[in-house]
Amino acid sequence: MRREEARMGQEPLRLVQFTRSFHIGGTEVQVLELLRGLPSSYRLQVSVLEDAGPLMESVRKLGHAPEVFSLKGSLAKPNTALQILRLAHWLRKHRVHLVHVHDFYSSIIAVPAAKLAGAKVIVGRLDLSHWQGRARRLLHAQMTRLADHVVANAEAIRTMVVQEEGLPADRVSVIHNGLDLQRFDARVAEGLKAPLPDPGDVPTVVHVANMNHPVKRQEDLLLALAMLRHEGVRLNAWLVGDGPRRPALQKMAQELGVADGVHFLLHRSDVPALYGRATFGVLCSSAEGMSNAVMEGMAAGLPMVVTRVGGNPDLIVDGERGLVVEPERPAQLAQAFRRLLSQPEEARKMGKAARRFVARELSLEKMVGQHDALYRRVAQRPQG
Repeated sequence: MRREEARMGQEPLRLVQFTRSFHIGGTEVQVLELLRGLPSSYRLQVSVLEDAGPLMESVRKLGHAPEVFSLKGSLAKPNTALQILRLAHWLRKHRVHLVHVHDFYSSIIAVPAAKLAGAKVIVGRLDLSHWQGRARRLLHAQMTRLADHVVANAEAIRTMVVQEEGLPADRVSVIHNGLDLQRFDARVAEGLKAPLPDPGDVPTVVHVANMNHPVKRQEDLLLALAMLRHEGVRLNAWLVGDGPRRPALQKMAQELGVADGVHFLLHRSDVPALYGRATFGVLCSSAEGMSNAVMEGMAAGLPMVVTRVGGNPDLIVDGERGLVVEPERPAQLAQAFRRLLSQPEEARKMGKAARRFVARELSLEKMVGQHDALYRRVAQRPQG
């Protein structure tokens, strides 16, 4: 393997992108964009834990047939060790130079396998580990420390990995997510794929998030709407996403007396077009990574109201590209909504500034280019 590393300047860099699956999510979309955008000088391969997800068709159209290393349930089962050995053998067979692993479960397989195979490994840390229990956080931190390099997609995540998990700062890079504005604008132009409730002349706020995890805090949005309603201010809300928490949220909207203006749209494939019909957007989570939902709202030219958590402050500067409030403070949300509604010209300026920021700082070309440079730097580094 060391001879191979010495020759990498004369041969393609053999890179594996390893992720859990290709369901629709921020991580999976970014992996797909890397597969599309990296130069043809790479020898790219894809590995997954599950051969599943609607994005898998796009992966296959790019010419990739993902190799599957299934966990088959609990990490504590003997199968986990078997998959690590299988992957190590596969990496050696294909003379892989570098593995980029994008999520917790995949890192448990990929990091030790890469070490056994003599390949370099980069671990992606893309959230604040808010959904993990103590044991999983410790395990993830250990896998991260074993990696040759770490990619965070927000400054808050880099800070956590360095300060709380003890990684040297020079082994952690921040690369923000990228967005293909041309493709986004084309999706806006395609229009709606399904009808929307007619808001009439009432302004509309849109919230895009799953309804699986309490950290998304749709409850705070509902409370803010109720506060405005009490003052006589009408504001419709489109909640895009679904999950087991939806019935409780629907019941809460009824109890607060705002159900007539709160529309649960479930999963939508036309979010860009939907953003184009809203007045502003909101993401009021108590924990976040780098939110694609916020990025897409900005790309649509909407002022976004976000909480001061995770990657949100990387995207929104309060009063410039939107408004920033503290998490779990529905009264602050209501105040921010009131400001945007009462100052439409200021809101439009914020939306335009948000769009310019996406074009300048969050382009797909910039994201891919930064990964390209990092891959080559890490691959050429001598084994420690």
